[in-house]
Amino acid sequence: MDRRMSVAAGLLGVIAGGALVALAGQSGAGAAEPDRARIEAIVRDYILSHPEIIPEAVELLQQRETGKVVAADRASYETPFAGAWAGAENGDVVLVEFFDYACGFCRQSNPDIDRLLAEDKKLKVVWRELPVLGPDSRKAAEISLAAAKQGKFRQFHAKLFALGRPTAQSLAQAQAAVGVAAGPAAPEFAAELDRNYELARAINATGTPTFIVGDKVLQGAVGYAALKAAIAEARAR
Repeated sequence: MDRRMSVAAGLLGVIAGGALVALAGQSGAGAAEPDRARIEAIVRDYILSHPEIIPEAVELLQQRETGKVVAADRASYETPFAGAWAGAENGDVVLVEFFDYACGFCRQSNPDIDRLLAEDKKLKVVWRELPVLGPDSRKAAEISLAAAKQGKFRQFHAKLFALGRPTAQSLAQAQAAVGVAAGPAAPEFAAELDRNYELARAINATGTPTFIVGDKVLQGAVGYAALKAAIAEARAR
C-alpha cells in the first residue's frame, strides 16, 4: 500500500476513534457500530476533499516516530566522538548534525551553526560524520575523526569546508594547515562511521545535513530561523 494511503487510513481510524470516544462520553454509553461507520464516512469525505492534509499527516507521523527513536537512544546521538563538539559541555539543549564534507548544503549551514553557538551559551553542538558522497567523503571523515581525537576538530572542520569539496589536494592542505597527524584509518574510525550510518538509518535520514534538536529531526539546510525555533521548543520542554 502507498505510504500516503496508509497514513490516510491511519488518520481516518484515529479521528474516527477520537470522535467515538467523545460521543461515548457524552452519551454515557459505548458508541454503536453505525456511529463508527457514519463518522468514518464523514472523515473519508473530508480527506478526499482536502488531499493536501496527507503530506502534512505523513510529515507529522514521521516526526513523531523519529522523535521516539531519538528519545529511546538519546545518549548514542548526543555523545560526541572525542572532540567533535562545541559550545556548553553540559548544555541544556544539544543540536546534533549529521554531515558530509562533500555536501554543499552542509557548507551552507555552517554559518548558521556558528551564529547559534555565538548567541546561545547554553547550547551544545555535536557533529556526526556521515560520508555518503563517495571515497573522498570517507577519507575526509577519517581525517576529521583523527582531528577530533587530537583536539583539532573545529579547526579542521572550518578549514576543509572553506577549501570546497574534498579532494586529495584539499585534504592534504587542510591537514597540513591544522597540523592533523593522520596515518592509516584506525579501526575505531570505521566503527564510528558504521555506528553513524546505523543511527542515521534509524531516523530515516535521507541525506545531509540532518539535524536533531531535542526529539525533533530536521532534514536538509533548514536555516538559522528553523534551528533557533527548534532549540527554543526543546528548551521549553
